Amino acid sequence: MSAPHEDDDLAPTTTPGYKPTAVKSVDEYAGLDANDESLNRWKASLGIVPDASAPASGPKLTILTLELHSPTLPPGKTITINLSDTAHLEEIKKNPIHIKEGAEYNVRITFKINHSIVTGLRYLQVVKRSGIKVDKLEQMLGSYGPSPTGEPYKKDFDTDESPSGMLARSGTYNVRSRVIDDDNTVFIDFEWTFKLTKEW
Repeated sequence: MSAPHEDDDLAPTTTPGYKPTAVKSVDEYAGLDANDESLNRWKASLGIVPDASAPASGPKLTILTLELHSPTLPPGKTITINLSDTAHLEEIKKNPIHIKEGAEYNVRITFKINHSIVTGLRYLQVVKRSGIKVDKLEQMLGSYGPSPTGEPYKKDFDTDESPSGMLARSGTYNVRSRVIDDDNTVFIDFEWTFKLTKEW
């Protein structure tokens, strides 16, 4: 169980006065403004059509992978965290991922909406070194319904640059990541580690 201050580090930013709307099923959303043709076409493009939703059992959302992309990665090299593989998650807690210092990169998350509508989906991440917080990231992913094609969604984060220098390369960085929605439902909460190195 995590310490209270660690959960504070992963608390999402809030907008004063904002209250999420009541949870509705896909069928309820499909029935809203049923006489508006253009709205119905838009809802259909999102997979929101009457009687099309899968039975609401199991998790609403499955997070599949977290990937790191960089134009400086050697050909054929990929950095992917398989979030549905518990053995892999245990391994990356103990064996740090190597990230090249000063490299431009971006992160991609892949996920699947199994049923229902998920609103205000966010990725939160806190990076610590020697127990001291050195970075926090909050990336808005958006609101989604089940994919009309059944394919997973992919969301690319903004491009960033990894730190560089001898001090940045010393030690291991501990990361805690979480995906939540507007209702503060936690869909995944996991830890991983990385080291900054001179080469990939």
